Amino acid sequence: METQLQSIFEEVVKTEIIEEAFPGMFMDTPEDEKTKLISCLGAFRQFWGGLSQESHERCIQWTVRFIHGQHSPRRISFLYDCLAVAVETGLLPPRMVCESLINSDTLEWERTQLWALTFKLVRKIIGGVDYKGVRDLLKVILEKTLTIPNTVSSAVVQQLLAAREVIAYILERNACLLPAYFAVTEIRKLYPEGKLPHWLLGNLVSDFVDTFRPTARINSICGRCSLLPVVNNSGAICNSWKLDPATLRFPLKGLLPYDKDLFEPQTALLRYVLEQPYSRDMVCNMLGLNKQHKQRCPVLEDQLVDLVVYAMERSETEEKFDDGGTSQLLWQHLSSQLIFFVLFQFASFPHMVLSLHQKLAGRGLIKGRDHLMWVLLQFISGSIQKNALADFLPVMKLFDLLYPEKEFIPVPDINKPQSTHAFAMTCIWIHLNRKAQNDNSKLQIPIPHSLKLHHEFLQQSLRNKSLQMNDYKIALLCNAYSTNSECFTLPMGALVETIYGNGIMRIPLPGTSCLASGSITPLPMNLLDSLTVHAKMSLIHSIATRVIKLAHAKSSVALAPALVETYSRLLVYMEIESLGIKGFISQLLPTVFKSHAWGILHTLLEMFSYRMHHIQPHYRVQLLSHLHTLAAVAQTNQNQLHLCVESTALRLITALGSSEVQPQFTRFLSDPKTVLSAESEELNRALILTLARATHVTDFFTGSDSIQGTWCKDILQTIMSFTPHNWASHTLSCFPGPLQAMRSHEGNEAQVCYFIIQLLLLKPNDFRNRVSDFVKENSPEHWLQNDWHTKHMNYHKKYPEKLYFEGLAEQVDPPVPIQSPYLPIYFGNVCLRFLPVFDIVIHRFLELLPVSKSLETLLDHLGGLYKFHDRPVTYLYNTLHYYEMHLRNRESLKRKLVHAIIGSLKDNRPQGWCLSDTYLKCAMNAREDNPWVPDDSYYCKLIGRLVDTMAGKSPGPFPNCDWRFNEFPNPAAHALHVTCVELMALAVSGQDVGNALLNVVLKSQPLVPRENITAWMNAIGLIITALPEPYWIVLHDRIVSVISSPSLTSETEWVGYPFRLFDFTACHQSYSEMSCSYTLALAHAVWHHSSIGQLSLIPKFLTEVLLPIVKTEFQLLYVYHLVGPFLQRFQQERTRCMIEIGVAFYDMLLNVDQCSTHLNYMDPICDFLYHMKYMFTGDSVKEQVEKIICNLKPALKLRLRFITHISKMEPAAVPPQAINSGSPAPQSNQVPVSLPVTQ
Repeated sequence: METQLQSIFEEVVKTEIIEEAFPGMFMDTPEDEKTKLISCLGAFRQFWGGLSQESHERCIQWTVRFIHGQHSPRRISFLYDCLAVAVETGLLPPRMVCESLINSDTLEWERTQLWALTFKLVRKIIGGVDYKGVRDLLKVILEKTLTIPNTVSSAVVQQLLAAREVIAYILERNACLLPAYFAVTEIRKLYPEGKLPHWLLGNLVSDFVDTFRPTARINSICGRCSLLPVVNNSGAICNSWKLDPATLRFPLKGLLPYDKDLFEPQTALLRYVLEQPYSRDMVCNMLGLNKQHKQRCPVLEDQLVDLVVYAMERSETEEKFDDGGTSQLLWQHLSSQLIFFVLFQFASFPHMVLSLHQKLAGRGLIKGRDHLMWVLLQFISGSIQKNALADFLPVMKLFDLLYPEKEFIPVPDINKPQSTHAFAMTCIWIHLNRKAQNDNSKLQIPIPHSLKLHHEFLQQSLRNKSLQMNDYKIALLCNAYSTNSECFTLPMGALVETIYGNGIMRIPLPGTSCLASGSITPLPMNLLDSLTVHAKMSLIHSIATRVIKLAHAKSSVALAPALVETYSRLLVYMEIESLGIKGFISQLLPTVFKSHAWGILHTLLEMFSYRMHHIQPHYRVQLLSHLHTLAAVAQTNQNQLHLCVESTALRLITALGSSEVQPQFTRFLSDPKTVLSAESEELNRALILTLARATHVTDFFTGSDSIQGTWCKDILQTIMSFTPHNWASHTLSCFPGPLQAMRSHEGNEAQVCYFIIQLLLLKPNDFRNRVSDFVKENSPEHWLQNDWHTKHMNYHKKYPEKLYFEGLAEQVDPPVPIQSPYLPIYFGNVCLRFLPVFDIVIHRFLELLPVSKSLETLLDHLGGLYKFHDRPVTYLYNTLHYYEMHLRNRESLKRKLVHAIIGSLKDNRPQGWCLSDTYLKCAMNAREDNPWVPDDSYYCKLIGRLVDTMAGKSPGPFPNCDWRFNEFPNPAAHALHVTCVELMALAVSGQDVGNALLNVVLKSQPLVPRENITAWMNAIGLIITALPEPYWIVLHDRIVSVISSPSLTSETEWVGYPFRLFDFTACHQSYSEMSCSYTLALAHAVWHHSSIGQLSLIPKFLTEVLLPIVKTEFQLLYVYHLVGPFLQRFQQERTRCMIEIGVAFYDMLLNVDQCSTHLNYMDPICDFLYHMKYMFTGDSVKEQVEKIICNLKPALKLRLRFITHISKMEPAAVPPQAINSGSPAPQSNQVPVSLPVTQ
């Protein structure tokens, strides 16, 4: 092949000797040139025709090499002309020619004439290349320009600019050689944010990239960097909060020039989440960290260090430490976070300590030094035995910095809990020294001079063999010597002995013939708080081992009450999870069950029912599954145990959070039987009611009318096969639509049933007396008590409970003696067992209008029990939310419900813990005929309360509390729920409340500060999306009024650039706020916090409400900007909606195109639609969209032709200016583009 080609081309370029001797003196006439050209092409055509398809590329590459081997510019120029004619006459494929030319190794900028001629040829023929080929060429040309150095002789610049002209032609919007979206993607790959383009390209590239700023804006959530989640709220588990674990940036779709703040590391967001108690799962979810893969995350490390520095700064200003104030809570939380992240190796301990040293050097912050050392001691004592000594030595550098004293530091008062913090540094030294001795290390460090007195005190205390429990000496010794078994046995032994009982003494428990070991006083919380994690782990391990040993031994003596209560308290510490709750569920319970130790099993279930807090949902569902297995075993059909199993299962089912139900139950879809009861219809009904409530509150079925294809279907089918049953119509009518297909039974016996229930509960005085006495004499704050057992026994003596039909046995003649031994009861009684049933009773009474009065009576007499409910506010929130429609015009019943439940806690909660003062003053005392209607300032103050809570204002709007024992995991979750309860309890319609909430930022409010308006929008978004549909659906009306407003409908109202009009941040900063930019930002805040169920109403809103009214370009761009940023969520969570939105966007475009004579913003509109195709929809909307594009005007059709793959466009479709800049490329045999564009 090469020989034949050689002869064809050599024939044309051969010259006479005289021509070579006098170059430039002889010129071919145009006729001669033409003749040569024709003969050359003729020969080449003949040769080409005989080649196989596979050899074409090789042939063209050889030709290019031959041309580049010539030295005479005339010859090169002539041969290039041959190529051009060959392409233009359809002989050679333009793409192959361009690629061979541009990819040639011999195309170098130093050969300036060759460079110029090559790019001139490419410019001439590139119009015939298909759009993907143009994209690939652009990439190579941009890379070639990078080879040109920064300084070149000005003489050659002119020649080099030929490459720039080709790029300019490719980027020319009217030429439409490729989707501009492809071009910007290639440019941004080479020149990411902040990198300047090559000097040769000048402003060409940066100006082109700037034309994509509107598209980037349309895809951005307004004020996104200021939006914050409520940790452990349902919205916090979705994808909206994910960050790149290496850079902490938002994972933005497509290589668009987004606003600078979106490219910044989102340290404020991560820091905010880290500051919240119980946030570690969310942090792992945000950063995609997996406990199984131990990967270090330096950005997380930095934030933890900054948080410690922040705590040091706070300690400088706080007067007292041990008052349960913010500083104490912060250090407590910090040590828990640090242990978790360092333990799973997401953060490196030595790196963090060195970084701390660097950040604290020269700051003079020493008031918090003991607390810092306490945090470090937690980790050191637990891990020093398994790691190298060198990992821990940086702590001594920190010691030198923070403990500059030359004199001895005095021994603190060991009667106070913070004395354990003061001793922390000495304890660290003891652990380091012990490690050095064990390793025979040369790195032994003498005891620092300033710590001598502390060290002597500890050594002296060790010699004292009888340790008392009246101060913190035992805790100090446990902390100092937990890695030294000889010294540790003494203090740990003393702790264990006090709670196990001494082995001889026995005390009675409720019921007949039930005795327990005689220790009744548990270890107090502040003592447990004063033990290091390592010491706590030893203690809990020791307790669990003892329980297993007693289970194996089938001991007839029950566990000491002190041991059971102490064990419960230890399970609160998240940092000992593996030995704590995980061991409890996965090891202890199954072992006890296998041993048939029913007394201990009963004890463990009681602990779970009455003493556990913030247990992660997967552990709770695992326990539920255990309980169903247990119920099926014959031996457990023992009245008392069966009652306990059923009661615990009921609590577990009804306590599932609305956002927990779907993720937990979808784990069991392959085998739903494991989490359902095979025989208890009541438990399965409770589960269906929980499903109904959860799907209602999370709006799971919103926008859909069938249960088909959802996770609920298999669960409901299995329940109905296990325990077939019917539902009363008044209960069914409250279910979300798709669940109403359950079987219904009619009948008028319902009211009679409710009447009987009321009689049973209230007519005999016995139950009412039990309740009122229990409520009067007991406090729900079990973690603060040391005499629970005494009160518990007194109550059972006064009101004994008969669990084995003793009552019936006594009635027969002669009486039958029943001496069934009771299983140990440590916490429960009939009042507490009734609570979860009372929850259900209230709901049933709410469903039937005629029995409202009976419900009010029940609440009056038994409502006080809610003082012991473990989630009273959540129960109230769920009830008001689920029954919103039923309670709409029943103000007094709503008020009664709120008053009964919140009022039951008045003696156990500080003032201002829940409802606002204004509400308590005005709403609680309102008369039936004259309900209180709040004004704007009320709503502003209510939102302000959440804003201040989330900003971490100190003192905060709500009183401090120990979040470990609170219903909610952190202040923001508490603030959000109590605010929603108060808003739903108002005697105002959901629509009016919703509008009032929007007005907090949409109207000018003196109480709302301009400088942090996005924080207020964030709070409104959180609150309104946590309320039922009537409250948030009003946002749709606001959007309609903005879209119909003159600024978007008339051409003359706003002469200017629409993207400025929609730019909330710029409008706000320049005091030129417009209602459309404010509504846009607020809608984004609301939808950012919405569940996917709530968002799934958007497609219907677009097609049924907005499509008929969108007629102008401004309206269209506004709608794109409104919904565009949420395509990513739809793609990830509900593809059906994404497809509907995609089609609606084109329908709107057709509307606008038909109503306008000319579109000014055609390019941003088309760029956005290409972004949508390549990042989200792919070809899923192709069929519907092709029909729409065919009906658009020519200019739009031309730009969008790559979406439809229309093979040839009529010449009429080319706007006149496009012809001047080169004809559009005829597109042939194109294949659908795969996602994403960057492939």
